[in-house]
Amino acid sequence: MMDNQQRRTVHMASSAADEEPQPGDLIEIFRPAYQHWALYLGDGYIINLTPVDESPATAVSSVKSVFSRKAVVRMQLLKEVVGGDSYRINNKYDDNHTPLAVSEIIQRAQLLIGQEVSYDLLGSNCEHFVTLLRYGEAVSEQASRAIGAISLVTAAASAFSVLGLINTRSRNRPF
Repeated sequence: MMDNQQRRTVHMASSAADEEPQPGDLIEIFRPAYQHWALYLGDGYIINLTPVDESPATAVSSVKSVFSRKAVVRMQLLKEVVGGDSYRINNKYDDNHTPLAVSEIIQRAQLLIGQEVSYDLLGSNCEHFVTLLRYGEAVSEQASRAIGAISLVTAAASAFSVLGLINTRSRNRPF
């Protein structure tokens, strides 16, 4: 069940926000094939991860970021990062994780601006990054779902391989 604290109205970058993000809020940006995550710093700025080899201007909706191994921590305007996509304030882990003090969240974020960090879609992605800043613990539901899907596909492939092997052996018997 969602409450107002966890998930607020979805916004287009060009529309007036019903509720403005507050410093320390998690921002979920809806890209065509995935969700990008950022942390709101205040005055229209966010902190987020962008691929090392992309300028901030070209990183707006790049799928390349999903496959990158390194990222740079950047401070950018929320409206520029969102572009034509939509976003929402989504502090969805607040029920299970206590947010750090806003001053500590912002201080930790500012220390990382311009730093190069390792990036891994499943183990160290943009959602892990911003939840680490907000809660002091890296969490990613998106990565957990992806790992679950990969596990399911692997199990199914293994089952089909075993069934194929059994079926081949039984066809090769002379009686």
